[in-house]
Amino acid sequence: MIGGTLAIIGGKLPDGRSGGVLVEAGRIAAVSAIAVPDGVRTIDAAGAVIAPGIVDLGVFAIDKAAFAAGGITRAALMPDQGPPLDDPALIQRAAAAGKPDVWIHPIAAATRGLGGSELAEIGLMKAAGAAAVATGRHWIADSGLMHRLLAYAAALDLTVIVHSEDDRLVGRAVATSGETATRLGLPSAPAAAEAIAIARDLALVEETGARVHFRQVTTARGLELIRAAKRVGLPVTAGITPAHLLLSDIAVTGFRTFARLSPPLRCEDDRQAALAAVADGTIDVIASGHDPQGPEDKRLPFADATPGMAGAGTLLTLALTLVRDELVSMARLFDLLAGNPARILGVEGGTLTTGAPGDLILFDPEAPWRIESETLVAAAGNTPFDGLPVQGRLSGIIKGGQPIG
Repeated sequence: MIGGTLAIIGGKLPDGRSGGVLVEAGRIAAVSAIAVPDGVRTIDAAGAVIAPGIVDLGVFAIDKAAFAAGGITRAALMPDQGPPLDDPALIQRAAAAGKPDVWIHPIAAATRGLGGSELAEIGLMKAAGAAAVATGRHWIADSGLMHRLLAYAAALDLTVIVHSEDDRLVGRAVATSGETATRLGLPSAPAAAEAIAIARDLALVEETGARVHFRQVTTARGLELIRAAKRVGLPVTAGITPAHLLLSDIAVTGFRTFARLSPPLRCEDDRQAALAAVADGTIDVIASGHDPQGPEDKRLPFADATPGMAGAGTLLTLALTLVRDELVSMARLFDLLAGNPARILGVEGGTLTTGAPGDLILFDPEAPWRIESETLVAAAGNTPFDGLPVQGRLSGIIKGGQPIG
């Protein structure tokens, strides 16, 4: 590639403009109507959409093949690893794990061993490269400890990523209380467990001024709390996965363990409320929730199966459903998938602006295919969308101006 320059031409940008992107020395130099210098490498997008690489906020596994299949060029790694990311050396190791194809942004464990009882060395982990701090898969029940965490994170200018379910109310529940759980005889907990957790944490945000990202908000009551908090200017953001936007708790019928998630799938009214929250801007981020689980964890009775889904490889195609349904524009979708996650984490990328990293994807939003768990490119194929016909397929991925694959 002469002079380290790459020109992508003949495409369509998320905002509807036709044209291309010029990348020089790993960064975007021009967008839309670009002048292609003589002698540089050129890629003809052939009408494909040229978009910023996806920034996936909150994956539970480094799965490079799945990231590449889904157009993910940066991934924020949750601290729930073995061992948990509660030490600066572990943060440094995780940050180097995906390069050069994908950049991993490790998220520091809020408490030692994610035990919820003693704060970890958050300041040292930030110095080692942590992009944020998180409570992991669980809520911190100790309000005093959570207050100290938020105050400390605010002083360090770190976003706190929280899981919003009151564990004391959820207990051993594996489903949301309602008709489906009753019919199947599954241990269940009320959806209010989410709103209770959010309400407590919002009170502490108001007290400390800390930035908090509620990683998955899945209920109407929880979303209304976030909406109200934003109206009064609290520094909070909210995320969700395609599963909670496109599926309700009916998907667990037949004891389908691929639909065993945390938080669990909600009722149809909550799903509709989540779609409305995407449309009105209450939800800031759509993330994969990538948490692949092997057969030994999923081929069990529903109540014994490990929650989680393989979501990275299907994130783009499932999110495009929202554009086809005219819920959001293509430009808004890439705010949800890339721009907002990068902003929340304080990392580069996620936009097609001059000077931004040359992390790009090319895709055909109309290309049909079928999600098949057995052929899904991932560490495991446990997707609740197994067998679903979809549209939208990646045709190219560029990281720092270098084509991958």
